[in-house]
Amino acid sequence: MRYCCGMKILSPSLLVLGAILNIAALFQLVPGVLSIVLVTGDERAFFLSAAISSGVGLTAMSIGHLHRTPHMVPRQMFLITAIAWIALPIFGSLPFIFSTQAIPFTDAVFEAVSGMTTTGSTVLTHLDEMPKDLLLWRSLLQWFGGLGIIGMAIAILPFLSVGGMKLFRTESSDWSEKSLPRTQDLIKQMMFIYLGLTAACATLYFAFGMDWFNAINHALTTISTGGYSTSDSSFAQFSSPVLHWICIVFMILGASPFYLYIRLIRHRNLALFRDKQLGGMLAIMGILTLVLTLELYLRLGEGFWRIVTQVAFNLVSVITTTGFASDDYSLWGGFAVALFFFAMFIGGCSGSTSGGVKIFRVQLCFTIIHEQIARAIHPRAAMARTYNGVRVSDDILTSLVAFLFVMVISLAVLTLLLALTGLDLVTSLTSSATALMNVGPGLGSIVGPAGNFSSLSLVAKWLLCLGMIMGRLEFLTIIVLLSPSFWRR
Repeated sequence: MRYCCGMKILSPSLLVLGAILNIAALFQLVPGVLSIVLVTGDERAFFLSAAISSGVGLTAMSIGHLHRTPHMVPRQMFLITAIAWIALPIFGSLPFIFSTQAIPFTDAVFEAVSGMTTTGSTVLTHLDEMPKDLLLWRSLLQWFGGLGIIGMAIAILPFLSVGGMKLFRTESSDWSEKSLPRTQDLIKQMMFIYLGLTAACATLYFAFGMDWFNAINHALTTISTGGYSTSDSSFAQFSSPVLHWICIVFMILGASPFYLYIRLIRHRNLALFRDKQLGGMLAIMGILTLVLTLELYLRLGEGFWRIVTQVAFNLVSVITTTGFASDDYSLWGGFAVALFFFAMFIGGCSGSTSGGVKIFRVQLCFTIIHEQIARAIHPRAAMARTYNGVRVSDDILTSLVAFLFVMVISLAVLTLLLALTGLDLVTSLTSSATALMNVGPGLGSIVGPAGNFSSLSLVAKWLLCLGMIMGRLEFLTIIVLLSPSFWRR
């Protein structure tokens, strides 16, 4: 009896996981073919990984099909998101493990988790000499993960009441009872937009100086706001300011709400340009870029245009949680380091590939503060609380407070645990922050923009893997699964 009930709960997760694993297997064939063309010797690693992923995927689908149910309940959706984001990096790590590079298991899983969650932290060194097939696989992991993040944000999280996502339904109509064809239409449009932005980014990269391999790889990791590069020097390997500004534009596009792109295609309206969340993100980026540019220009007196380019690129990269670096901004002085640390938490827009707290939560916090000040002055005043023309309910504010509280607690606990492994305060704190916010580089000499995570202990790497997954699923999705009441019938 318990077995049957358990399988009814798990069956949708197995079906979805199986389908995703088969898609991942197809993705693994792409660098496998490249390996054959370039004669790198890694084709066995990719084809074996694809066979394992597909075999497990087909098995999961067959089991899930036997016990499938006509409708899904919220706890099944929680399971789908959690199981998918925990299992996929394991299978994504297989090409690293089987490759001629013989990457250790922990490092392979860390790299795959960082890729799938679009964090961009890396434990791999000597990327400039690494086989191109593995570099392409790293980029594909981030692109695949970014697509999954958008799908999760738009199609699943609003119906789980996670993080106030009910504010961002793709249409004003209620999608809680949407049909399968409607869901499929939504996913098709989302994929079309994602592919179109990626192709446009790669074309512009190539047109302004990158070779096709670098253009494709960096387009994949720019649109996904992932930040994996083909060189240890990250984006600093490209000296052209034009390439940096192209990257800035597409990082912003990747961090913008994809539901607005869908509305633009469906209804041909200009909602994209009136969105409060997008406007807030651009305003924050502009103000912080202006402040830091003036501070560096007045203090250093170097070329203004160069400073603007470097500041804008690195700030946009951190705020959108992409993680590209064109310079070691930890050497820009104390003010810059402090600014980048706090910028790490902001994040992009909800319904995008970026991580972080998200712009709408920042704006809602200011709304609450404004409301409290107004109530202190006018205690009996009736106030309408809205966001983008949508009423902000108390439930949304409750989820906001819960998210921020859990985030702070997670940051504190993860920092303390990393400190127990022997890391200093700056490394522990910024590693925790960059993992939970899915940014990529931290601060300091070890995990800063000029370093990586390779020197961390095995325990520290596994802790950061957990942090990256928790941050990607916005904390509560994982915590709910740990609640005994979740598993009660």
